[in-house]
Amino acid sequence: MIGLGSYAFFWQQSDRVPEPLGLVDVFERTRALGVGLFQICDYEPLLAMSHAELAEAAAEARRLGLTIELGTKGVQPEHLAAFLRLAELFDAKLVRSMVFAPDFRPTLDEAAGYLRTAIGDYEATGVTLALETYEQLPSADLVGLVDRIGSESLGICLDPANTVAGLELPADVIERCAPLTRNIHVKDFAFARQPGWVGFTYSGAPLGEGLHDYPRLRAAIDPDARGINEIVEHWLPWQGDPDTTVATEIAWTDTALQYLRSNS
Repeated sequence: MIGLGSYAFFWQQSDRVPEPLGLVDVFERTRALGVGLFQICDYEPLLAMSHAELAEAAAEARRLGLTIELGTKGVQPEHLAAFLRLAELFDAKLVRSMVFAPDFRPTLDEAAGYLRTAIGDYEATGVTLALETYEQLPSADLVGLVDRIGSESLGICLDPANTVAGLELPADVIERCAPLTRNIHVKDFAFARQPGWVGFTYSGAPLGEGLHDYPRLRAAIDPDARGINEIVEHWLPWQGDPDTTVATEIAWTDTALQYLRSNS
């Protein structure tokens, strides 16, 4: 299933725009685009919302017919347990996380211990925990960690764009992670020369216009046959002013949806 994630609305939810969208606003925009899946990913206000506010948002998602997934960072058992409770509230069947959190960097042995503690409850409730590929942890180490736990409820959220900063080729990451992939983050990327030709900027691009060989990823994963959701997000730099930035973000989302719908 094609979905949108919080990073597809990064600037539209930012305090840098005059009227940032709230969570329910984003649900409504998602549904208006004909999309039935939304991943609430790294959305800081989520854990500060009251139970009543969370219940209201979950009810609105159900009213709109939206399937919800969740995303966070970290593998501490208490943190993963908190997101499992949120998953139950939102009827979510997948939680994406990362091994490292901004203020918490366990060793692989520590991470394995935390995951063993947490994963039983995920298994019992039928929720999948998907750990994302990114530059701070080599994909071979991530695959080894997931294999070490050996649970059908633990897999990988594949985002090869992230791993380029760790000097990994996307094609290698795709091949390595394909058997364990349970979720896909969809965004394109490209390099551009800095002004004066001194260095490069590694940033986002409209899907299909950058360096990401997305057909290769789909061929390796076969998301339709395996029931793996594809979540659209962007690496869109600030475009100089709020109106231009928001308009560009909306246009990139339209491009991504058209691309995915025509190539599925």
